[in-house]
Order: sequence, then structure tokens, then C-alpha cells
Amino acid sequence: MKVKVTSEKKNPLLKRREVYFRIEHEQLERTPPRLDVRKAIATELKTSEDFVFVKKVQTKTGTRTAVGVANVYESIEQAKLIEPEYIIKRNIPPEKKEEEGKE
Repeated sequence: MKVKVTSEKKNPLLKRREVYFRIEHEQLERTPPRLDVRKAIATELKTSEDFVFVKKVQTKTGTRTAVGVANVYESIEQAKLIEPEYIIKRNIPPEKKEEEGKE
């Protein structure tokens, strides 16, 4: 899975970077999982996975290319203030969801 950042826009008011990306997923027959995309974007941007929130990933019809949008925040607190709760839940790994449910 190859990730390429197509454009990046800084938003100082919300303390985040809005990243548009393209993924070539030749070895997978389907759209890559959101958590794998999140990890790949964090690696590409040299930041922590915890600060990356993937909003949308969509494979173009008939191709093995997906495009999407992600927000990269300066802190987790800032992300929790701005991102909708459903986006935050989609970007949490399953083992962390179980820990939060127990508390």
C-alpha cells in the first residue's frame, strides 16, 4: 500500500493540517481498512498515529486507487474539541475501545 499526499492545507485556527491523499492498494482487492490508512499517513507525515483522524477513504470505481481526507491535529485534546464523536470512534483501534468501555 503506497500513500501519496496530494495536497496539504494548514488551518491555524483549528490547529490542524487538512491532508488529501491517494493510496495505491495493488495487493488488496478492497479498500484498505481505516486504521491501516491512519498508520500509513502518520508514517508518511512523520507524526504520531494518535493525532491523525481519517475522515473519508473511497476507492475509485474499477481501480485499485483510493482517495481520501484526513485531519492531523497538534494535540489529542484539540481533536476531541473539534472532530465529531463518530469520527473519533472510527479512528480508535478495537483494543482501545474495550479499555475505554471498562472504565
